[in-house]
Amino acid sequence: MKGEHSTPDGIRVTSAFPTRETAVGGYLEPIRAGGAVLWREARGGGREVVLVRRPDRGDWTLPKGKLKGGEHIITGSVREVVEETGVTPVLGRRLPPQRYLKDGWPKQVEWWAATPADPSAEPAREPDDEIDLVEWVPLEEARTRMTHEHDVRVLDNFRAGPVRTFPVVLVRHMSAGDKRAWSGNDLLRPLDDRGRADALALPRLLSQYGRPRSVSSAAARCTESLLPYTVECDVPVQTERALTVRPTGRSHDIDEARAAFAGLLDRCEPVVVCTHGELVPHLMAEALDRLGAPVTQQLGLRKGSLWVLHVSADGCVLAGAERHTVRPFKGGGG
Repeated sequence: MKGEHSTPDGIRVTSAFPTRETAVGGYLEPIRAGGAVLWREARGGGREVVLVRRPDRGDWTLPKGKLKGGEHIITGSVREVVEETGVTPVLGRRLPPQRYLKDGWPKQVEWWAATPADPSAEPAREPDDEIDLVEWVPLEEARTRMTHEHDVRVLDNFRAGPVRTFPVVLVRHMSAGDKRAWSGNDLLRPLDDRGRADALALPRLLSQYGRPRSVSSAAARCTESLLPYTVECDVPVQTERALTVRPTGRSHDIDEARAAFAGLLDRCEPVVVCTHGELVPHLMAEALDRLGAPVTQQLGLRKGSLWVLHVSADGCVLAGAERHTVRPFKGGGG
């Protein structure tokens, strides 16, 4: 018994069994992919975005691609943009994901706005069977040239929000063992083996957002969490007493911590802040309140995870918020 259906690209496919749009009453793990709306200011005014043409499909689309097994959604999305365009992106605000069927199987593509790391960069990809043309296209023209409706929706989401943003990254320090088993001063408790491995992975994530300045709790486990990033990306670290949880037996001042974080927000510049789990919900609440955004019920972070707040460069309002673990979840998520 055979079934025939059309893919989202308009291709007729015949299969050995009748197709359906999803598992009846069930769930199909989606194909995971990521990409970016890579944009720049045009020399003659207005804005341009990068489009790529795939010769085997004869379509124009935004740069994107499937994640590799165990790949982080952030680094995988950047890798795909580089491979398809030859341009290294710096991620801006996250855009809503797009979900659609690919050959009868659900596909979910995560999207970001992005700018070239080198503002003068031109597409440098050699044509091949996968991509034969890469072009900077005026924003309005891009919308009409793109083949697929789901790409048009991505571009419309990009146009609907603030274009220029900066990241504020809030990190909970990496794993530092069980503090009950540490007999010394808790400020000196170091990262354990897992924590050190995660700290070494952190620079690759943070560098996708540029080179934000770094501020840390003075506790060893926090400064050690940022150390590989500050060295690899040549970013000095500033320690902040107000963001430091005191040793056992001494309380930490929530108001002082919130005021210190508010001061960092008021500078309206990219920054990564590493602190303690006890303070993360309070600092997030401060940020969301100051940025005029609703407060989520899930403000906390696990060790080795981070919030990325994308803040509009015009008016300092929240343009997006995403939460990640340093190690990707199974299935390729972040």
